[in-house]
Formats: sequence, C-alpha cells, structure tokens
Amino acid sequence: MATLPERGIAGALPVHHSWIENREVEGRAGVRPAVNPATGRAFAQSSLLDEAQAASALAAARAAFAAWSASPFRERRRLLLRVRAAVLEQADEIARLIEREQGKPAVEARAVEILPALESLGHLARAETALRDEEVRSPVLLLAPKECRVQYVPYGVVLVVTPWNYPFLLALSSVATALAAGNTVVLKPAPAGALVGLRIGALFRDAGVPEGALSVVSVDDTLAPRLVEDPRVAKILFIGGAATGRKVMAGAARNLTPVVLELGGKDPAIVCRDADVDQAARGIVWGAFVNAGQTCVSVERVYVEEPVADAFKARVVEETRRLRLGDPAAREVDVGPLTTERQLQVVEEHVADAVSRGAVVLTGGRRLDGPGHFYPPTVLAGVDHSMRIMREETFGPVLPIMSVPSLEEAVRLANDSEYGLTASAWTRSAATARLLQDRLAAGVVTVNDCVSSLGDPAAPYGGVKSSGFGRAHGLPGLREMTQVKYVTRDPRRRPLLWWYPYTAGHARVMAAAGPALHGASLRQRLPAQLALLRSKHLWARMSPLELLRNVDKLL
Repeated sequence: MATLPERGIAGALPVHHSWIENREVEGRAGVRPAVNPATGRAFAQSSLLDEAQAASALAAARAAFAAWSASPFRERRRLLLRVRAAVLEQADEIARLIEREQGKPAVEARAVEILPALESLGHLARAETALRDEEVRSPVLLLAPKECRVQYVPYGVVLVVTPWNYPFLLALSSVATALAAGNTVVLKPAPAGALVGLRIGALFRDAGVPEGALSVVSVDDTLAPRLVEDPRVAKILFIGGAATGRKVMAGAARNLTPVVLELGGKDPAIVCRDADVDQAARGIVWGAFVNAGQTCVSVERVYVEEPVADAFKARVVEETRRLRLGDPAAREVDVGPLTTERQLQVVEEHVADAVSRGAVVLTGGRRLDGPGHFYPPTVLAGVDHSMRIMREETFGPVLPIMSVPSLEEAVRLANDSEYGLTASAWTRSAATARLLQDRLAAGVVTVNDCVSSLGDPAAPYGGVKSSGFGRAHGLPGLREMTQVKYVTRDPRRRPLLWWYPYTAGHARVMAAAGPALHGASLRQRLPAQLALLRSKHLWARMSPLELLRNVDKLL
C-alpha cells in the first residue's frame, strides 16, 4: 500500500534523529516514514544513519564504558529514578506516541507499557544487592584457607535490538537493565517503533546519562548486521522473531559475542474441566487480543477438556463480540490495528489455511475494508495440529480452540511445539496447578492468569526451545548483563602444598589425601587421615588453626 502523509499536517513531515553522545545526529542515509497503522498514513520521519555514523555510536559507547562501569551504583540509581520521574511526567505524551506509531490504544499503552516500565525502573534502582560480591567458601580442605569471592562485572558495550510490538517497555527496560549493571548501550529500535525508541534516547539525555553511555540509532535493517558483527560489541540482547534471532546468533558467532535471545512463542492455555469457565474465558480473551494479539506471550492456542468445551467456547465468543475494534485515536476502543501490513497478511494466511483444513470461524475471520491494518478479534473451533494456526506464531488477534478428552492429552499437545515461551493453566485445584506447572515445557507458567508476568519486573522472563535462551527482567535478567568473575587471595606466607619440588613427603600427602577426604567409609578414611596428620610436609604448609577451622571438611 502506498504511504501517504497524514491529514492535518501542513508542509513537510517532522524528522526525528538518532541520539549519539547526548546529541541528535541527522542521518546521511535518507529518511524512513513513521506510519500510523490505523490510517496507513505517514505522520513523521526518522533520518537513517549511514555505516560510519552508526559505528561512531559504538565508538562512543566503548569510550564511555570505563567511567560508567566504575561509577558507584548510587549514581546509576539516581539516573534510573530521574528517568522514572520523567516517564511519569510525560506519560500522556508517550502513550499517545505509542498509540499513533504502534497502534495500541493509549489506555492500553499506559497499562502494558508505561506502568510496567515505571515498575522496572523502580525495581532496578533497588537491585544493588544482586550485583554485590558473594563470598565463596571452598569445600576443598587444602584450599579452604583462601579468601574467595564471585564478582558480577559488566561486559562493556551492549547492543540492544528491540521489536515494534512493545516499543517502549521492552526497549526502556532492556536499556535500564544494561545500564544498571554498569554497561554502556547502543539501542537499535525496530523500524515500526523508531520514534518511540528515539523518545527513550531523549528521556535518558534529559535525565543526565553520561555522554556515550547510551546511543539510540535509527538505521536501515540492511545495516543492522554490521552492528551485530562489530567486535566492539561485548554482548547482544535481541528481542524479536526466531528467524531473525538465528541470524543474530550467526552474526554474533563471528566474534564469539554472547547473546540473549528473547524470541517468539506459540503460547498455549489449558482449560481444565474443574476451571471457572467464566474467569477462564474472560482472562484468555484478554490474553489473546491485548495489543491486537501482537504479544510474544499472547495466548495463541487453547486446549479445553471436553466436559466444559461447549460452555467455554460460548463464553469466549460472547466476550470477543463485545470488543470494540477501531482507530484508537477515537477513544473507547479495545483493540486497535495490527502494526504492519505484513503482520496482517500473516494473520490472513493462517486463518485461510485453518479454514481450508476444516476449522470453523465462530466470530471474526475477515479483515476490515478501508484504510488501516484492521483485523477483527477472531475465534476458531475445529482446529488441529495439521494447521499453521496451531504450529506457527500468528502474532495477531486470532484464538483457536481445540477440545481434548483429557488433561494428559492437553499437556501433550501444549508441549508439541518448537516454542516454549509461556503457558497458562486454568483450574480450581492446587494439585492440578502444581502438576501443570511441573509438566508444561515453558519458561513461564501462569495459573488462572496469563501475560501478566511480562509486567512483573521481579519475574525472570525468557523461554526454552526455539523461544530463545537467557533471561530478561528480575535479578536473573540483571545478572545476564554481567560476567561472573571469580577472585581469590591466599593470605598464607608459606609454600603451598602442591608447589614444587615434588618430594617423597609430597607424594605421601597426595596419596593419602584422596582416601582421607573421599573414602566411602570411616574405615577407609581414618587410616588415611591419620597418615595426613603425621605428615611434616602437611604441617609445613598448613597451620593447626587452619585445620581446626576446617575440620568439618576432614570429617
């Protein structure tokens, strides 16, 4: 579809630029329109950096790393809290920008992007303990006198690549996590969320982020692989589709750059025969259609036990038909457009494939005529795993429901997927809930709710199988932005037991040490322990006080 200027804008469209070293940098590689998905019309543009300009962002981040990584956590905390205050003050403007560029209603943008972002900033500001050194006591008797610690140290320059479906929450929380850990960051937002990403750059600049510690770059996607393959990048956090994630991983392999991949999902919901059908229907309808289904943790398939299947489907259809679809700028809209024309095509293809194989459309099922990327919330029945709608990520407002004879079959089908991001279960039974939490193959399992874990900054977020690896959010997500460093100091001023020269006394100690420490029975250990205690070679290198302090390791 041709992109037209949005009505009401006089003259040339406003142009927004990248942020490098706290300054706006006009790109030399042309401009890209920002299109309102509700109207199909451009309302602004972003200038695109060329390769040299993008490389300068990495150079600036590398130069800023030494000072930022050495800064005390209280300085990082102050930055995060200043950003939080700015987000709170500008929440209405940010919500309207998300609504206009990405398509979710402003009220939903506040609920699923801005409020969780505020929570994330607050949580990270209180997370200093996760980065503190941890004392380690060696279980090895001969090493016990050493003073040992595990440190969590920043990587360096972190490249953050984020998607268009949650352009504010995912980008801001990822940037804040990497900065809180002491890294410097280059953020590359998705083209369809570029203006929101650039707004994040402005927020941090105004909050006083040091020059070079954060850059936000608007580049053509053909240039993105150069960033991934740049040896100055110390770690990559990529959030997006599995196909692109594989390309990122391949590019990162050139320099053995570590990656965190937060990829797609085909998230199942299991509705048990003892579930509260009304609660399950209302929760799953929201989980399927929030953000027009463009959520990696959306409910994308449902397995409902046969005794409650008819009642559940009837309630889902009833709830779905109440949803108000339209331009979110008109207000009182529940579901807005899909963000891109391509995603709308994927939804159409999946529904058409399902119907051709016998699926029944209970409501919806056909894109709206007129401008914009609108597809009505759609419910399908009569589905099975021969259909793309049950195997591939749809990422749109479609809810396929499959009746199953037993809970065992529901679990089998839920796990019969290349993905494993999140799953939800709906039951009144605590025992059934524990069983499903244990048996569902997913990074997150939620009972009697769905999707909400994405908004909990304390909840580790990530998947298994083709849904990626590594974790974001929570303390595990913060530690993902650090390298584990083991440091040790030996306070003794004497030769250590295993140093040269290898003498007869050394040989006797080493021969006795194995059975003394690891013999299966006291009969095995005791003679060897007595041999150790009689060894002059041992006492020349370990004091009686050191042995007394660690006698538990001998016993």
